[in-house]
Amino acid sequence: MREPAFIKKNKDKWQRFEALLQQKEKPATPDERAALFIQITDDLSYAKTFYPKSPITQYLNSLAAKVHQSIYRNKKEEGSRIIQFWKYELPLVMYEVRYKLLYAFLIFSIAIAIGVISSANDNTFVRLILGDGYVNMTLDNIEKGDPMGVYKHMGQMEMWVYIAWNNVRVSFLAFIFGVFVSFGTGFILLQNGIMLGAFQYFFYQKGLFLTSFLTIWIHGTLEISAIVIAGCAGFVMGNSILFPGTYSRSQSFRLGAKKGLKIIVGLVPIFILAAFFEGFITRLTEMPDVLKLAIILISLAFVIWYFVIYPRHLAKEDVMV
Repeated sequence: MREPAFIKKNKDKWQRFEALLQQKEKPATPDERAALFIQITDDLSYAKTFYPKSPITQYLNSLAAKVHQSIYRNKKEEGSRIIQFWKYELPLVMYEVRYKLLYAFLIFSIAIAIGVISSANDNTFVRLILGDGYVNMTLDNIEKGDPMGVYKHMGQMEMWVYIAWNNVRVSFLAFIFGVFVSFGTGFILLQNGIMLGAFQYFFYQKGLFLTSFLTIWIHGTLEISAIVIAGCAGFVMGNSILFPGTYSRSQSFRLGAKKGLKIIVGLVPIFILAAFFEGFITRLTEMPDVLKLAIILISLAFVIWYFVIYPRHLAKEDVMV
């Protein structure tokens, strides 16, 4: 896009944003403020790429600086780039992509239902999905009176490292497969959801649903939530190809990939913590049920608060970085 056309197309939006900063007009809604901020930062990124020495790039950079100053005029706390990423940047990205997160959650939930229904109607389905080796091992553990014994077959540290690596790998697959215009990400979510549904139904058939639930979801609450959020990141990148808006497809893809990668980076500590739970805590099958439930509920509350409620709060407070 030629520079004059770029300026003409976006001039009204930039003027609207300046007016909001200077409070010269009626305050915008949280959705409007978030959308305007996202568009300004995208425009700045575009201008830096294609008009690096142009006055318009300097203008957009100045506009972004005004935003930064407006934040720190009202917020006295200071912090490093990492703190700012966790406190503001990642939550605001999550608010921007909240509908894609909802789509990922719905697809994963449907996949779980498919796994449950298929297992209920086909006795061979569980073996097809989970494999004969895993099913036979679990049946042996059930006969020995230790149905969750699978979590004790490796050393604690070894299991932590292995599970953490596997979790990160799955999250990156869910993200990277978004390059296949979101269908690859949808496939990863379906695959993992069906496995989870079949897995839980298998224990339900054996009369061990509550036992398995209170054990598996000690680590599964964080692990499964992170897979769904990683799916959201994949949709962000995939949809940037499908729906480029005013950008070229390649430009839109770069912006979408950047946002999705922020989400994935933010998930790495979640996966590591989930792996720690699986390696060190899940194996404690004799732990009181009330303690297991407490870990599950605290984990769930954290995920909902940090990835859903807190981002909405920041948007309402008009916090931008």
